[in-house]
Amino acid sequence: MAKFLLPSNSQIKQGKYFSALGASTDVRRYSIYRYDPDSGENPRIDNYDVDMDDCGPMVLDVLIKIKNEIDPTLTFRRSCREGICGSCSMNIDGGNVLACTVPVESIKGDIKVYPLPHMPVVKDLVPDLTNFYAQYASIKPWLQSRMPAPTNHERLQSKEDRELINEPAACILCACCSTACPSYWWNSDRFLGPAVLLAAYRWLVDSRDDATNERLDNLEDSFRTYRCHTIMNCTQTCPKGLNPAQAIGEIKKMLVGRAAT
Repeated sequence: MAKFLLPSNSQIKQGKYFSALGASTDVRRYSIYRYDPDSGENPRIDNYDVDMDDCGPMVLDVLIKIKNEIDPTLTFRRSCREGICGSCSMNIDGGNVLACTVPVESIKGDIKVYPLPHMPVVKDLVPDLTNFYAQYASIKPWLQSRMPAPTNHERLQSKEDRELINEPAACILCACCSTACPSYWWNSDRFLGPAVLLAAYRWLVDSRDDATNERLDNLEDSFRTYRCHTIMNCTQTCPKGLNPAQAIGEIKKMLVGRAAT
């Protein structure tokens, strides 16, 4: 798992401390970023000692236990708990991950939990993904075909054509990769970022799609695509094992190849 610097802010203060109840011999401490913009207060770090003898094995299990039994004000996103929906993406132990797939036992010492880095925070561990989703919509992530759909069967593909889109289509839009990318940190208003470019690549290589030139026109920009400097953080941190950096490289090849013809 790629590690990144945790948010550094001199205004973040130490907050509340919640001790574990009972006589458990397996207690872990969780230092969790807390921020409520409606309160007018600066962010803080609250510390929770949690009895792991009475808790599930994943970090998400711990967060749910804290919310249900210790501090109901803690706010985070979660849904499937199976590493499929991407809702519980956050920064844990310095890396962007899905909380539902990170075993507590894989982390040594106190466990630090922050929202995804370099994103506006709605509350606590919930990042504001408005811009991220707007960028995703901008690539028109749906099939565009000039041919009418067949009336008696699906739009068919060969096995080889299908294999081209299998990996990029597996992206769950958790934003772990984009928020691990320094280029996206500083240029998220114009650089599309790894997740969105991976999605764009998925449609560029789909044999059923007829909008290749229009899609490439949309990506032909010094910021939208070319702000990628192949740092590889995106590929190292993807919780699904995908390779956004390679996809971006392939898009660049398509753009260069088109310019040469």
